[in-house]
Amino acid sequence: MLQSVFPKTIRGKIILYTAAVTCSIAVFTVTICSFVFQSFLQKNQIQTSEYSLEVICNSTAADLENILSFYKWCSFNTDIAAYLDGFENLSQMPSISSKNSGLRSVALRTYDRLKEEYYNTHSSSYINRVIISPLNSCNYMQISDTTAVSSAHSLSDLTGTDWFQTILSEDGMDNSTFMEDPFLPGNGLMVLPAVSALSGRYSSHQAGWIYMSISDRLILDYLKSFPLNPDSFLCLTIGGRTWLYENDRLKSCDWKFEPVKDLSENAFNSDTSVSLCRLPDGSERVLLSCPIGNYGWSISLLLSQSAMKAQSTLYAVILSGIAVFILFIGLLLFVLLNRSIGRPVKKLQHRIQAIAGGDFSLDPSIQREDEFGAIGTGINRMSQDLAALIQKRIQDEKERKDLEYRILQSQINPHFLYNTLNSIKWMATIQGASGISEMTTALARLLKSISKGSHNRITLREELNLVKDYFLIQQYRYGGSISLECEISEEALYDCLIHRFTLQPLIENALFHGIEPKGCAGKIRISANLDREAARQPRLIISVWDNGIGMDAETIKRVLSGTQKPTADFFRQVGINNVNQRIRYDCGPEYGISIESVPGEYTCMHITLPYETAQGEIL
Repeated sequence: MLQSVFPKTIRGKIILYTAAVTCSIAVFTVTICSFVFQSFLQKNQIQTSEYSLEVICNSTAADLENILSFYKWCSFNTDIAAYLDGFENLSQMPSISSKNSGLRSVALRTYDRLKEEYYNTHSSSYINRVIISPLNSCNYMQISDTTAVSSAHSLSDLTGTDWFQTILSEDGMDNSTFMEDPFLPGNGLMVLPAVSALSGRYSSHQAGWIYMSISDRLILDYLKSFPLNPDSFLCLTIGGRTWLYENDRLKSCDWKFEPVKDLSENAFNSDTSVSLCRLPDGSERVLLSCPIGNYGWSISLLLSQSAMKAQSTLYAVILSGIAVFILFIGLLLFVLLNRSIGRPVKKLQHRIQAIAGGDFSLDPSIQREDEFGAIGTGINRMSQDLAALIQKRIQDEKERKDLEYRILQSQINPHFLYNTLNSIKWMATIQGASGISEMTTALARLLKSISKGSHNRITLREELNLVKDYFLIQQYRYGGSISLECEISEEALYDCLIHRFTLQPLIENALFHGIEPKGCAGKIRISANLDREAARQPRLIISVWDNGIGMDAETIKRVLSGTQKPTADFFRQVGINNVNQRIRYDCGPEYGISIESVPGEYTCMHITLPYETAQGEIL
């Protein structure tokens, strides 16, 4: 059943695969993006709200810290302690007049100091009232802002309230919470009271007390700038009580939420609490709580559901657009493939069959400006490369045969020369001409090395002996003004295999083209080293250095390319380019000869060969 439905042509298969892949991509993209968008949307809403709440909490904590610093200053100030001591020691003063004048002076000085510190406090605008009073006295000093000047309650009414005694026993404001200003009842102003006992200057027992009320504007001024949605709520938790922020006012409320899931991993700050809670109506909403400093206070935000839905709707529209766009692209791709695949595929098939039959001609009709055109261009290039490769192979074989023929041409029958040279040698020995004897012996060995054997490669030791014989003859020719040094880094390198007549053409080039034109004494140095860090296998590096006239870049290029004019001399026929080509033919293009030179100073030719000994050892 599937065989009859499934397309058999390449074109039909590509179209089917394209449609299947397009639909799969659309479904997969929409599914993944939907999940990612929903997760990102919730996380972004939480972190955005958290950042706004942290700004409010940090600002409130900073103002509260300034207020508490002033509050603590009042508790430990020596002027205030002296003022309280004055009332405690009132009965011990010598006369009434001296009592009143002394207390008045202390009170004025203390009040001036208190007022100065009050106005120097950065957040003093949020301190509604400060009262400092001795124990059991109707005297007190008070500082208040313009909105809290009236004092409808007496001190006895204030100190007699339960909340005053409770906060005083706690010595601070840990259990304090917002309440109506006791000095301005019915005005609707909410304050946060703080009460603490004050001791005298030279005694540790209570000599008086301080009362301070903090305006609810400390928090409201920041909450009113918070971007609150209609279905979102802000509440403040202080002293175990919860206050709802509504219409720029704080109202006492009793929120009962049931935590369902902890979402705190979505928050930036580890102190921030995020949870999914169930509301009394059964719906689930995200509740975000940020602490205000280290005072046990916090601000909670019930995130907006309408904003979440609005952004979800926007993302749904975007996802729908993405899905429609992907399907449209798939449909367009379906039409284009259906129209543009069949003909190019057939042409490519015909061209491949023609190449298989031996037709390497160029076919411009398969070259187009698309992927099939690129394949057609590649096929044309491949056919041209194959034709060029075959032609190059034929040419290389021809050049190889020519090189072998030129070498065979130079291999004459040496028997007559051997006999003649030996006769000359013995005659020179009898007559005491040692120089002639040495030159004749070296020439005989050199000719014997040229003509004997059919091996293309010999050991480095044999090649150096051939070079020494050749150099001995040239040394007599130049009257001993030239010298040759050999530096072989390892004894084992003498057994390395090297092409026959590799070093001699390089020595000849150094003599005739480097040292001789210079017109003074010359020096040639041959060195051999082993490169063990080569990528595939160790390499033998042989360098031939001379202190001749050197070569410029153009000359080096001509020498390596073989464009120098040949001479009739055998050794010059087997030149540097000949040696370089033989090495590349046998060993590969990564081996051969390279030249570095400084005109007027030196020339150094480097021969790179694979490391292989006469016994077949390869490192």
